[in-house]
Amino acid sequence: MSIIEKAASRIDQQRQAAAPVPAAKSADQAPVADSAAADAVTAQPVAAAAAAPASPPPAAHPQAARGGAAPRVAAPGAATPGRQSTRKVDLDLGRMRDLGLVTAAGGRTNLLEEFRIIKRPLLKRAFAEHKPHENPSNLIMVTSSLPGEGKTYCAINLAMSIAMELDHTVLLVDADVARPSVLRTLGLPAQRGLMDILLDDKLDLSDVMLRTNVDTLSILPAGTSTPRATELLASSTMNAMVTELANRYPDRVIIFDSPPLLLTSESRVLASHMGQIVVVVEAQTTTQHAVQEALRQLDGMGNVNLIYNKTRDIPGIEETYDYHYG
Repeated sequence: MSIIEKAASRIDQQRQAAAPVPAAKSADQAPVADSAAADAVTAQPVAAAAAAPASPPPAAHPQAARGGAAPRVAAPGAATPGRQSTRKVDLDLGRMRDLGLVTAAGGRTNLLEEFRIIKRPLLKRAFAEHKPHENPSNLIMVTSSLPGEGKTYCAINLAMSIAMELDHTVLLVDADVARPSVLRTLGLPAQRGLMDILLDDKLDLSDVMLRTNVDTLSILPAGTSTPRATELLASSTMNAMVTELANRYPDRVIIFDSPPLLLTSESRVLASHMGQIVVVVEAQTTTQHAVQEALRQLDGMGNVNLIYNKTRDIPGIEETYDYHYG
């Protein structure tokens, strides 16, 4: 045998001696040497999953086979443990119609036409360009001078009317935190909401927001009553939240049902965040002095509008609405 042949034979023998014992492997997993550390064995399937996320997961994780718990991996889009996704509630549209509220199922009524007139200038301004120092105009507060003038009724009807639009969605916020009535009027139980978000920085909007069976309408309840409501509404957290609400979706209008202006300080603080304000005035009941005092509370705030509510001048019509804009 020549020197070259002997050398080649020795090289082949060395390669055979160094070769690892073959191990069973899957089509998408590289072999692991016997001398590899246990951590490398554990990490191998994770690396394969990252390289090929569309492939099905193995039947059992190697770490589980050794008696340890397999790591928990959230599926795409799954809720974070301890955090609820937005819940859905069903509005009883038949009951709402019987209460005289606007619904798409109620047919063409005088009330529906009135709110079509009321909403049009509000929508026009809501999506018009505004100056950098101005509040977003899609934040609309509905309030009144005194209780009982119909502000919650008007806020719900305005939200329902805007929800019928083809190009807009609505979030109805019950910001009358001292006497919340939106959920009660809609026949829904009390829920966590606005105040809970401001009190607990671990809560997110998705934890308390309610989707409804009206696809374009969501509700943010008032939440837990607190004596610190005024300070919470004036906080930087509230400011950040309304900014997020105003800008998260370009087609959204946010309607705030506010406390009466002459009874609480919360309404004046809330008004400072708003781009538009609607003051409901009860016909033949609210005095001129009360209206003037309410408007004085809003002095310096632009785009204040009036709804003259519960007029009874037209025979056969129980309630009509006059709208004054400017």
